[in-house]
Amino acid sequence: MSRIGKLPITLPEGVTVNMDEKKSVVTVKGKRGELYQTIDPAITLKVENGILHVERHTEQKRHRALHGLYRALLANMVKGVSEGFTVVQELVGTGYKAQATGQILDLSLGYSHNIIFELPKEITIETVTEKGKNPLIKMTCSDKQLLGQVASKIRSYRKPEPYKGKGIRFQNEVVRRKTGKSADK
Repeated sequence: MSRIGKLPITLPEGVTVNMDEKKSVVTVKGKRGELYQTIDPAITLKVENGILHVERHTEQKRHRALHGLYRALLANMVKGVSEGFTVVQELVGTGYKAQATGQILDLSLGYSHNIIFELPKEITIETVTEKGKNPLIKMTCSDKQLLGQVASKIRSYRKPEPYKGKGIRFQNEVVRRKTGKSADK
């Protein structure tokens, strides 16, 4: 039995889970929105007393692997529509700036031009710039996968480099630093 797959998912108040048996699509609705996920027909869902159970029919290796995967995806969906997810990124470097207007993020990262990034409509963004501190980008969304993908794309514009530590990093991320040439002597 999959250790992750056999764990029950507690449904918070106001969250509903519906399964369309014909199309194998699960819909999770909550106060922060609605998410969809297609599920393999070998996986079934049971809702009893506000607790969601994910079950598989056979012990095939493929079905055992999917059991834990779909349980984790559904748990993320339930948490997303009830609480939501937040990612905070920090811009470390002299002159690095971020400004959000609506769904457009304008990044100044030391290149000859600014980078204009258009965010999906599901994500809400806020930029914080305080004197003496690094600029922050705060993103919230109910879809964990989409939020991670967007955060990764923003980070890819200027990854943290190991010598000075400049770049876009997640808040509280530790960047391994290297010593320069002068450390050899």
